[in-house]
Amino acid sequence: MQPGILLALSSAALFGASTPLAKIMLGNVDPWLMAGLLYLGAGLGLAAIHLSRGILRLPAAEAPLRRSDLPWLATVIVAGGILGPLCLMFGLLRTDAAGASLLLNLEGLATMGIAWLVFRENVDRRLLFGAFAILSGAALLSWQGRASLDRGSVLIVLACVSWGIDNNLTRKLSSADPVQIAMLKGLVAGTVNLTLALAHGAPLPGIAIVAAAGLVGFFGYGVSLTLFVLGLRYLGSARTGAYFSLAPFIGAVLSVTLLGEPLTAGLAAAGGLMGIGLWLHLTERHDHGHTHDPLEHEHRHTHDDHHQHPHRPGTAPDEPHTHWHRHTRLVHKHPHYPDLHHRHGHEHA
Repeated sequence: MQPGILLALSSAALFGASTPLAKIMLGNVDPWLMAGLLYLGAGLGLAAIHLSRGILRLPAAEAPLRRSDLPWLATVIVAGGILGPLCLMFGLLRTDAAGASLLLNLEGLATMGIAWLVFRENVDRRLLFGAFAILSGAALLSWQGRASLDRGSVLIVLACVSWGIDNNLTRKLSSADPVQIAMLKGLVAGTVNLTLALAHGAPLPGIAIVAAAGLVGFFGYGVSLTLFVLGLRYLGSARTGAYFSLAPFIGAVLSVTLLGEPLTAGLAAAGGLMGIGLWLHLTERHDHGHTHDPLEHEHRHTHDDHHQHPHRPGTAPDEPHTHWHRHTRLVHKHPHYPDLHHRHGHEHA
């Protein structure tokens, strides 16, 4: 299996697992405060990993964030870590849970739509059908008979669009250290959401709940986002977003196991639709002659067909390694995804 697919599916599994676990704790915690604790748990856990690299003097296996990345990072944090949760929380106050659950599936559609229409990622009928099947399964999973379009629903739609923007702009950072990206997003978003929740009057829960929320946030948000960024590096936004849309199904299956919720015909049907969509995406083969224009960038790499370049004195000889390097013009043909080196146009996209 292509490594990007495994990364995206693992990201979806961890995020999906966080939903029933957070649901167990929500009876004792304000939802807005919970969002802050989850993000902060992600940021603090990843900060510990990031700092341990320096303490243990481990070699830099990933390219660090540069000053030129900061505007993109700031936009990602504001869109995905602050505006998205804020719109969601205020939307939940104004709409019913059934409609909210259904509308939240629009995040995957927003991610794929922005990737295809704005950033011109390649898509064919097979991918469209696969994405439609996955999103239909997610919609069926959360459908409870009705959904209304009111002010709350509009805010939830805006939250999904914010996360769609976040996912696509994060792709521009995917060559950099994913731990560093997820850490900064978690720390800033967690601090902002926690501060706003406390200012709103939300009471702090006991230390056991705080610790549990931090642990769920570390794996379900921090590690998940790190894997998602790596998936973007290999697959691009549209395909990573499609695989990540499986998270609601994973969460629902775990809810049956952990919370004793009933195994319904709707869950089985949703699983069938998502299985069809997953099969269509897993069996994709995109293979055509293409041109690589000259490119200079920095990221973790090995010396494969796309990385035949000289090294400056002092560059670590071990692989994989990271350093600034230049790609010369290359024309060839092989199966590929819209990864860091295959963001070219298509005549019949």
